[in-house]
Amino acid sequence: MKKQVSAIKGTKDILPRDVEKWQSVETAAKRIFELYGYREIRTPVFEATELFEKGTGQTSDIVIKEMYTFPDKAGRSLTLRPEYTPSVVRSIIENRLYLQPESLRFYYIGPMFRYDKPQKGRYRQFHQLDIEVFGEEDPAIDAEIVEMAHYLLQELQVTGTETFVNSVGCKKCRPAYLKDLKTEAKKAEESLCSNCQRKMATNPLRIFDCKVETCKKLAQKFPKITDYLCQECEQHFARFCEHLDFFEIEYTIEPRLVRGIDYYTKTTFEVASSKLGAQDAIIGGGRYDDMMKEFGGPDLCGIGFAMGMERLISAVPFTQMKEKFLYLAYMGDGAKRAGMELVRLLRREGIECLIEYREQSLKSQMSRANKLGAAWVLIIGEEEVKKGRYQLKDMETGDQEERTREEIMKIFGEIS
Repeated sequence: MKKQVSAIKGTKDILPRDVEKWQSVETAAKRIFELYGYREIRTPVFEATELFEKGTGQTSDIVIKEMYTFPDKAGRSLTLRPEYTPSVVRSIIENRLYLQPESLRFYYIGPMFRYDKPQKGRYRQFHQLDIEVFGEEDPAIDAEIVEMAHYLLQELQVTGTETFVNSVGCKKCRPAYLKDLKTEAKKAEESLCSNCQRKMATNPLRIFDCKVETCKKLAQKFPKITDYLCQECEQHFARFCEHLDFFEIEYTIEPRLVRGIDYYTKTTFEVASSKLGAQDAIIGGGRYDDMMKEFGGPDLCGIGFAMGMERLISAVPFTQMKEKFLYLAYMGDGAKRAGMELVRLLRREGIECLIEYREQSLKSQMSRANKLGAAWVLIIGEEEVKKGRYQLKDMETGDQEERTREEIMKIFGEIS
């Protein structure tokens, strides 16, 4: 007996009925993002490893533990993309998009890859909706992208959400904070988990990301970064909050909200759902004003967010929508050809039609149509072909009438 080949741990098949949910979310996201002036960008699934090491941060958990990295046949080190922003920055610089008149506002929908512990809502191949904005410093854009995220969640009827905001400062004010944070973390070192002890030496901000309860309790006593902001960062954060108030968005200032990636500056935010359990964040984002310049491009600030598709879809209250389609039931080769010709024309009118090319009795075909949820059945036998009049059955009412081809085309032309 041959051994069955299964899906790799941490990956998941998205089956046809689930794909319909994904498509509805993607369609809503594309429509809303484009209302705000964003345009879709698509970049490669794998890039040079150094791109993510430089962009995501050498000390980040993503780079240290989670990247899928491999040498290609030429010996180059490549990595399946674990997140999207470095790829967008690389594309803008390489294609000199900053010289074009269009706004640098982009969105992307696609898979990411991280070698993480698989759990509910988190896979090793997962999918994200990302948006990125470059060259707009005004904190009004920070608030607008939060408002755009809220609009999308509203359109998808996602309820029970809470928005958290913070500022993580900049290169001018963060060093003093990190010094004091490291001092306080050092005092509690023995009580911290081994992962946080490592973070304490590399990037103590990441201690606030830890999910271990003892570490979370200890972190509550550590200094708040909001007490260390320079005047520029303090004013930026205050204006950001003012704009959120203008949009009438409810939010909570959470001084310990940091993002798990090195490049963030100033604004960070998160939208969480009460329906998702421990892994409750649906949306996470923030500002990265130094990233473009550090990649060798122009000095353009940036901000964006990412929405995890798997988590988002689990929070959307989908209603079962039955797509109306016509099923062709035929008896004999002549009837099959006549039916094939007619449904070809109906499909051109936008009517979904299903023909199953296998030998079945009329009773079996009618049973199949009923089981599949067909709205109509077009019944054609040799006698119908001779008369030029076919049987059209409405499966909801049970009404069945003889119709010519022209009459059938007219009926479905009006429906479409």
